[in-house]
Amino acid sequence: MHRGSKIAIDYKPGSSKSRAAAHARWFASGLLIPLIGGLLVYSLREESPTSTSTVPAPTITLPELPALETPEAEPDPIPKPLGDTVEFVVRRNDTLDRIFRQLKLSLTDLANIRGLPGVRENLDRLHPGDTITLVHDEGLLQALTRRISETEVLQVTRGESGFAAEVLATPLETREAYATGTIDSSLFVAARAAGVSPEIILALANDIFGWDIDFALDIRAGDRFAIVYEQKFRDGEYIGDGRVLAADFTNNGKTYRAIYFKSADEAVADYFAPDGRSMRRQFLRAPLDFTRISSNFNPRRRHPILNTIRAHKGVDYAAATGTVIKAAGDGKVEFVGTKGGYGRVVILEHGGGISTLYAHMSRFAKGLRRGQRVKQGTTIGYVGSSGAATGPHLHYEYRVHGVHKNPRTVPLPDAAPIADAYRAEFEARTREVLALLDRAQDSAVAAVPPPD
Repeated sequence: MHRGSKIAIDYKPGSSKSRAAAHARWFASGLLIPLIGGLLVYSLREESPTSTSTVPAPTITLPELPALETPEAEPDPIPKPLGDTVEFVVRRNDTLDRIFRQLKLSLTDLANIRGLPGVRENLDRLHPGDTITLVHDEGLLQALTRRISETEVLQVTRGESGFAAEVLATPLETREAYATGTIDSSLFVAARAAGVSPEIILALANDIFGWDIDFALDIRAGDRFAIVYEQKFRDGEYIGDGRVLAADFTNNGKTYRAIYFKSADEAVADYFAPDGRSMRRQFLRAPLDFTRISSNFNPRRRHPILNTIRAHKGVDYAAATGTVIKAAGDGKVEFVGTKGGYGRVVILEHGGGISTLYAHMSRFAKGLRRGQRVKQGTTIGYVGSSGAATGPHLHYEYRVHGVHKNPRTVPLPDAAPIADAYRAEFEARTREVLALLDRAQDSAVAAVPPPD
C-alpha cells in the first residue's frame, strides 16, 4: 500500500421509511411463527385420529388472595332524650311551684300537669329526700317521673295532644334474712357490725321490746340478740329492709322473744310473745326513741345546781334539743305550761291513779291543750333545757297515787292476750317463725370458730 492511498467506504444512511418497513416485516414475522406452529400441530392431530393420548392443559396456580373484609355497618345512633334531664332531690319546705321556678321550667306546664286526673294528690305531697326526674327542652317540660310508693311510679309525658299520666307498677320481692350479735359497747354498734340497718335496730328497740327493756339504760355488755327480718328487692336489686319477723333479746340474763303475727282477715297485726301475750303494755319504759340516759333514779342524788341532797324522783334522758317526746301511755292532758324548776312541762293522767310528767321541754306539740286525750306514742313536746336544767334533756316521772316510782322497774300492766278466735292461726304461725329464728341462732353458733 502506498502512502497516501485511501480506502473508500460507501455509506448511505437509511431513510425513515426504510426503517419503518423493516420493523413491520419483523413484526409480521413474529406473528406468523406461532401461527404456522399451530397449523402444524393441528395437522398432526388430524393425521392421527385414533390417538388417545391428550396433552393436558398447563395448570396455573394463582396465589391465594386474602378474603376481603366487609366493613361492618355502623349502628344507628342511640336517640338522645328530648331535652335536658334533671334529678331533683326534694328539700325541706320545697313545693312543686318552687322547684319549677328554681329550674326555670314552664309554670303553665305545671298547671296543666296538676290538672290531670289523679296527678295532683300523687304529686303535691313532697317529702325531704324524694327524687323527681324532669326532662325539659329549654324550659318546656317533656317528661316527669316520681316514685309515689314502693311499688308504684307516676310518669307524666308530653304528647302531640298534651300531657298524659300513668302509674307504673314496680313489684317488690321479699327475702328472709337473719342476723345475730353480742353487745360490747352498745346495741347500735353491735347491730351495725352484724350488718343490720338502723331501721331494723330502731324497730327492735322501739316497736318490739320497748315495753320490756329501757334501751337507754338497761343494756349491758354481753347482752345478745337474734333477728329474722325481710329484705326488699326490686328487679333483683336490694332496696332496703322490711319488717322484723321474729326476734330474741337477752338482757341481763333474761331472754325476751317476740314474733310478728298478721291474721288472715288482717284484723290483727302486731308483735306477740310466743304464749300469745301482746308485746305492747299500757306504758313505754322510755318516752323517747332509742337514746341514752344521763341520770338514773336516785332518792339521794346531789342536785347539780343547788349542790344539796335532793331526791331525784325520775329519770333524765340526755338528748339533742328538739328530740321528739312521746306520751308513755294513753291518757288525758292534766297540765301543759311552765312549772318552776321543771320549766316547760306536760303532765298526763292515765287512770287508775297513774300519772306521768315530762319536764324541761323546749316547746310543746302544736295544739296541745289541757283536757285533750292522747294515745301512747303521740308527740307531746320536744327536748330542751328550760327551767333548772344544766343542758338539754328530758326529765321523766312516773307516779302512782302521787307517789314517785322508778320508771325503769315499776311493774307495768300487761296488754290483753290474743283473742281465742285467732289462737290456732297464731300458734301455727308461731311454730313456723320460731323455726326460722332457731335456725338463725344455730347458724350463728356453727359459724363461731372453736377455741384454740
